[in-house]
Amino acid sequence: MRIIGITGGIGAGKSELLAYIEGNYSCKVILADKVAHQVEEPGQKCYEELVALLGKYILSPDGTIDKVKMAEKIFTDKSVLEKVNGIIHPAVKEYIMQEIRDEREKGKLDFLFVEAALLIEDGYGQIVDELWYIYSEIDIRRNRLKKSRAYSDEKIDSILKGQLSDEEFRQHCRVVIDNNGTLADTCKQIDKKLEEYLCQRQ
Repeated sequence: MRIIGITGGIGAGKSELLAYIEGNYSCKVILADKVAHQVEEPGQKCYEELVALLGKYILSPDGTIDKVKMAEKIFTDKSVLEKVNGIIHPAVKEYIMQEIRDEREKGKLDFLFVEAALLIEDGYGQIVDELWYIYSEIDIRRNRLKKSRAYSDEKIDSILKGQLSDEEFRQHCRVVIDNNGTLADTCKQIDKKLEEYLCQRQ
């Protein structure tokens, strides 16, 4: 089983491509954002720590963490954001590492894909076999974000400022998938790479 990390800037089209991969290959896709929500649920690893740090104010009537209230607390104080990340990110990484161990033991899958916004920054390069960079030009990404999420130019600019540059992504990733054309064109690149790996195993 080959472990592949998928990264790229916001609006690069990672979700759509992972949906294609999941539907066409013997694989598992792990989304770090989804895992982050799971580890924040009552009874899970981060729940008590987050409530202790941010207060019961962040809880909904049913006892779950209210994401809007938590965001209000976090983004008014950068030091709080760092503390929250210090709780969530290691828990997410540990969860993903356990999933990888479990799937390796089962030995049923050809591939396991991990997608995370901070894949490079959080050191996932040491966990996966290789990193793939989904590349799209900024204008294309901007249009996608306006269409799919109704983001303003100001919001997009502020998000882009916090992300790695194209050069940094390329520096860390072994494979670059160009997602500037049609979905079919991009899927052909993915098929070529994955079929190559499958052939190497035979």
